[in-house]
Amino acid sequence: MNITIGLLIGVGLAACIVGILIGKLIFSKNTRIRIQEAEQQAQKILAEAQLAAETLKEKKLLEAKEKYLQLKAEYEKEVLQRNQKLAEAENRIKQKEQSLNQKTENAQRQIQENEALKENLLRQLELVNQKRTELEKHQEEHIRRLEKVAGMTAEEAKAQLIESMKEEARTQAMAYLQEMMEEAKAKANKEAKKIIIQTIQRTAAEQTIENAITVFNLESDEIKGQIIGREGRNIRALEAATGVDLIVDDTPEAIVLSCFDPLRREVARLSLQRLIQDGRIHPARIEEVVEKTKRQLEEQVMEIGERTVIELGIHGMHPELIRMVGKMRFRSSYGQNLLMHSKETANLCAIMAAELGLNPKLAKRAGLLHDIGKVPDEESELSHALLGMKLAEKYNEHPAVVNAIGAHHDEIEMTYVIAPIVQACDAISGARPGARREMMQSYLQRIKDLETLAMGFAGVEKAYAIQAGRELRVIVESDKVSDSDADRLSFEIAQKIQNEMQFPGQIKVTVIREKRAISVAR
Repeated sequence: MNITIGLLIGVGLAACIVGILIGKLIFSKNTRIRIQEAEQQAQKILAEAQLAAETLKEKKLLEAKEKYLQLKAEYEKEVLQRNQKLAEAENRIKQKEQSLNQKTENAQRQIQENEALKENLLRQLELVNQKRTELEKHQEEHIRRLEKVAGMTAEEAKAQLIESMKEEARTQAMAYLQEMMEEAKAKANKEAKKIIIQTIQRTAAEQTIENAITVFNLESDEIKGQIIGREGRNIRALEAATGVDLIVDDTPEAIVLSCFDPLRREVARLSLQRLIQDGRIHPARIEEVVEKTKRQLEEQVMEIGERTVIELGIHGMHPELIRMVGKMRFRSSYGQNLLMHSKETANLCAIMAAELGLNPKLAKRAGLLHDIGKVPDEESELSHALLGMKLAEKYNEHPAVVNAIGAHHDEIEMTYVIAPIVQACDAISGARPGARREMMQSYLQRIKDLETLAMGFAGVEKAYAIQAGRELRVIVESDKVSDSDADRLSFEIAQKIQNEMQFPGQIKVTVIREKRAISVAR
């Protein structure tokens, strides 16, 4: 179509040119020759136009044919690809149909097998029910025969069997419980023992024992007369001013100062020393020297307290608490110096807290102040632990320190972790060899309480506390206590001692059961 339009345009142009040339020839006689030339030229142009049109037509036809062939090849290729995909899809569908048919056949075959198996199971179930019925009948008949032979019913026999099994299970459970508890204690106490042993080994303490008397040495026995004075006025004035009993006996070159308050004994000792050095001994001078000594001793107490807290690395303590710490130097507890005990407890608390990953400074502070209630300025009806707790609370100590002081004898509940550490370190410091004196009466009472506690159990014939109360041997009656009962009895006695008595260290409970067969040959 494009070729035709091009040819028409070319023919039109040629016609226009020819028309113009012919017009010019008609209207101009002089230009006929030009018209002829123009006609020739027009014919030539027309021939060239026709030739160009033919050439263009052939070119366009060739391009159109190439385009057609290209489109045809692409279409055939696309059709071929679609045919291949359809063939693959048909193959997959055929495979799925074959698989489905196979599964259907297998399912039908399995259904048939299940039906046969179900019928077989039903037959077997009927047979089992018949056998069960027959077995129940035989069992009932057997039970009736057993009841007739044994002379008791099945329920009575069952009850007797259950009771015997309960007793056996109770005995085995007690033995197993004791074994488990010993194993748990061994495992649980392993690290605790390690920490406590390391703590004790890393703390060096002086083993000193304070007494209730002080011996004052004299240069000569002549000074005794000056101390006694005319008609005993000097010694009476000195005893009244210091509150200490002066014992002047036949002991050569010595006077005994007797008082349960070490602070008063120290005042009396220093005052007597100054009076002897001065040489002027009379009631007025005695009162003056005693008052001066008291003031100086108060300063010394404050210095001792300050030196103690600096030595332990404790800061920010109230001055009143520091003064009470210094007073501990002149106080003893069960023969153990209170300040040395408190310092030792503080060091133990710091070491143990560091081993456990806690705050060692806070633990050391609580260890130093745990017995602060034993040196009050005024007498109180409260125990030393509760009084010390109130003093620490009054002077704004940390709540953990306050709780540790009040709870180190289990008088209040422990609410902070350092409280049991202070309690344990207090026991370690007081229980070490040479630390304290135990009164004979309390020792005998503890031995007696141990034996009385053991005698309270059924079947116990005798009980003896040996090895200073660290072992309790219990002798039982063999006809009333069996071997299995002996294990249970030792466990129960140990538990009761642990719950009801207070004792240092541990107490081993040994139950002895002996069977004797005696006969006499005549």
